[in-house]
Amino acid sequence: MQLDFEIQRSTRRCAATERALEPGELCYSVLEVQGADIVRKDFAASAWTGPPAEAFGWWKSRVPEPHGKKIKLAPNEVLLELFDQLAERPESDDMRYVLALLLVRRRVLRLDGPSQQAEKPLSIAGVQTMTVFCPVREASYEVIAVMPSDERIEEIQQQLGELLVSGTEPVLEIES
Repeated sequence: MQLDFEIQRSTRRCAATERALEPGELCYSVLEVQGADIVRKDFAASAWTGPPAEAFGWWKSRVPEPHGKKIKLAPNEVLLELFDQLAERPESDDMRYVLALLLVRRRVLRLDGPSQQAEKPLSIAGVQTMTVFCPVREASYEVIAVMPSDERIEEIQQQLGELLVSGTEPVLEIES
């Protein structure tokens, strides 16, 4: 099963207060399913009380400057190489999960749907995974769905920023 959907751009308005979000302001964005649509809602940090129960994904970022420099991420092949390397490091499952989501967003990988991991040792049997497919490599990958802990969020952001971003400071912040 392939899940393709478009994520709308930020409205630059707080969903809770209707106030305009200013460039450089910290904000939170959530994705929710409403009928057959995926809806994005943005919230000012001052109005954020946590993700709504119906949210299936959320993140923290800054409202971009209207004419600011765009962040340049590493080429897709470099991202895929890091993705492969992280598969050999179980202590980095949370970073690999975040990178897989980034690659899905960039349409390098396609989400093929969640599955239960059955072939792992009993100590981690039943761990939730997601299957992604890379059309360029014609390969499928199982990724353990591990949302980073609060302690790891900033560390992962910094590591990925140093490895994958050039030209400006990264604005993406991963939240659990």
